Amino acid sequence: MHFTDKNKKLGILGGGQLGKMLLTETRRLDLKTKVLDPSKDAPSKIGCDEFVQGDLMDYDTVVAFGEDTDLLTIEIENVNLDALEYLESNGTQVQPPTHSLITIQNKAKQKLFYVDHNIPTVPFSRFAYTSEIKESLSNGGLKLPLVWKSASMGYDGKGVKIVREENDLTELPNVECIAEDLVKEKIELAIIVARNPSGDIVTYPVVEMEFHPEANQVEYVICPARIPDEVAARAREIGKDIVEELDHVGLMAVEMFLTPEGELLVNEVAPRPHNSGHLTIEACYTNQFDQHLRAILDLPLGSTKSKLPAIMVNLVGEEGYTGEAVYKNLEETMALEGVSPHIYGKRETRPFRKIGHITIVGQELPEVRKIAERVKDQVRVVSKT
Repeated sequence: MHFTDKNKKLGILGGGQLGKMLLTETRRLDLKTKVLDPSKDAPSKIGCDEFVQGDLMDYDTVVAFGEDTDLLTIEIENVNLDALEYLESNGTQVQPPTHSLITIQNKAKQKLFYVDHNIPTVPFSRFAYTSEIKESLSNGGLKLPLVWKSASMGYDGKGVKIVREENDLTELPNVECIAEDLVKEKIELAIIVARNPSGDIVTYPVVEMEFHPEANQVEYVICPARIPDEVAARAREIGKDIVEELDHVGLMAVEMFLTPEGELLVNEVAPRPHNSGHLTIEACYTNQFDQHLRAILDLPLGSTKSKLPAIMVNLVGEEGYTGEAVYKNLEETMALEGVSPHIYGKRETRPFRKIGHITIVGQELPEVRKIAERVKDQVRVVSKT
């Protein structure tokens, strides 16, 4: 598919906020687009040429959708991979390729990939069912605390639980899962890597992430990460190794832990634009959504250099509020220097639901951090009732 051919159509599986921001770039390039999402109120609905409501995990739905496109991409990895394999075998381009998504979609397969390719990762055990973890604890195979992760369908902090005592396991679904060692003292980092079919690779500056302790969601993304240059260089090499070994095309977000001993351990990856890359819209010469399109269309990859230090603050629903979203004090923060809000178009708020984000840029990172903390303290997403 060539991006100047007006008879060609780009299909996007998933119509959430990532799709909405990706569509901003497709409109700039005048690409014809079609989006599939289960929600009739998906944020992407307003930005595409054609919208289809349907189940991303349903084989027939995905096949029918994809047969009417020339190139398929994703904004969420929880899609029917059998359907994508069928489409690929019948001439539809799928980027990222299905073989990459097969490895990434299942966290157990993803972890085994790291082991097989000598990519440093957190020690783990794989289980067919959560109930097997109790037996492993009783015979000394595992020790508490540990991190439980569902092998599939987890995202945005869902499907992840820190298990501090055995009773915590009773709250979890009895599904295929992994149990990881809990890395207690760490800095959480992420790097966005892009690769096109020609094999060209670029990496963005390493960012630092600070998480909400209860929701396991990112509260702040800080760029550049406050780490030594040699650590950043090692993170870039790890990211490149992963996309090359997977033969991945498109964007890849690689999340890592930096231990006190200076060791980098891969946590997990996402084969698409990612929350940790949102600040690239204001902070970098080529934002992550533009870069994803360049990569899947096999165009020259853009400069990933930062223009200014930046911090992103996630806007999530306040605890205790469910209903039509109301943004308190947003106007006041917009008066601050370097502040850019992004509202995703989700009408309903609920506790910890991602509703938007705010990026702050400035000349000096400490000053940017002060403004970011003020934004975090001031803006509240509540409901009308």
